[in-house]
Amino acid sequence: MEGIANGWMWAGFALFVVVAITVDLLALEKKGAHAVGVREALGWSLLWVALALVFNAGLWFWLDQTAGRELANLKATEFLTGYLIEKSLSVDNIFVFLMLFTAFAVPAELQKRALIIGVIGAVVLRAIMILIGAWLIAQFHWILYLFGAFLLITGIKMIWAADHEPDLEKNPILKWMRGHLKITKEFVGEKLWLTKDGARWFTPLFVVVVLIGITDVIFAVDSIPAIFAITTDPFIVMTSNIFAILGLRALYFLLADLAGRFHLLKYGLALVLIFIGTKMLVVEWFKIPVFLSLGVVAAILVASIAASWLIPEKKEMASD
Repeated sequence: MEGIANGWMWAGFALFVVVAITVDLLALEKKGAHAVGVREALGWSLLWVALALVFNAGLWFWLDQTAGRELANLKATEFLTGYLIEKSLSVDNIFVFLMLFTAFAVPAELQKRALIIGVIGAVVLRAIMILIGAWLIAQFHWILYLFGAFLLITGIKMIWAADHEPDLEKNPILKWMRGHLKITKEFVGEKLWLTKDGARWFTPLFVVVVLIGITDVIFAVDSIPAIFAITTDPFIVMTSNIFAILGLRALYFLLADLAGRFHLLKYGLALVLIFIGTKMLVVEWFKIPVFLSLGVVAAILVASIAASWLIPEKKEMASD
């Protein structure tokens, strides 16, 4: 599948990702295990968003000089739309991360380590899934309709299950780990495993990291087809997706305390998937412009967040 990027652009972006993760890890090592405050989370969140916007501006400028204003505007809008979609869908990950940290009573100072490892795994896994998806679409263009149907059905299921909390104890991966691995009862600092009495023991932090990785793969099955509804350019798909993932850790600490206030956001995310799925299914007869898609997605998210602030949860009303 052809795209706008050449070899050095791919190499440059790969180098940026490696440097960004390295800086994140070095910052963690320098500060040590600590609870991330709102101020620190806000600073990192603004930095990741700024980097994504600077990248998009640089991409627009380069395309404007080499390929013309029309293509530059199109690709910049595709990136921004894809970034917004991936960023918004990643909020669902945050709800699950919060549930995992609460269920396993992960100390606040250890949560950053778990999320950084999870982000590294997510970057690798998503890169592989995006490349596979791009290859499948290049070979079998009709698979876009399957993606569309899948997103439409997923969105409808999300609306139905929005008020149902997932039962962690029924998770098959967790059951397997508990049945096949030796797991310590307590956390051992930031260690994922240790040797005790000549045997390898895994800590609860290892279990949480694995579940975070599995969670991201599950959500990637929804979000990656969604970005292909906006563009099939592999470079735009990859960069918008990875930029959204790199900022996931900071976004978690920024929104964790406010997650309960966004009780209607899940419905908004479901509507986003339904809209994107429908867009993919009707593309043969009616092609929705990328700029209009950006407006619709932004409007749905803003409306669901505003409604969350204005309409109290039913359980709160009952308690009153």
